[in-house]
Amino acid sequence: MSETKPALVLHLATGGEPLVFTLGDEEADELAKKLHLLLEHGSVEAVQTKEDTKVVINFAHVAAAYVEDLQRRGKVFGLR
Repeated sequence: MSETKPALVLHLATGGEPLVFTLGDEEADELAKKLHLLLEHGSVEAVQTKEDTKVVINFAHVAAAYVEDLQRRGKVFGLR
């Protein structure tokens, strides 16, 4: 089985290039389960990145968000 590199991809409502934050496997699974609620309610959430950095995201400013495997880069909307 190949190694996965999960990441949170955020497309801001103001446009521009997407923001990409690498995640650990456990964090990616947890975030994927509640991502739709964070977007629906415009919540603020602290996300732990794979590099042990905590990023606080205000989902009220996010137009689209998804968790994706960077190993598949180029095969997903928003990633080149």
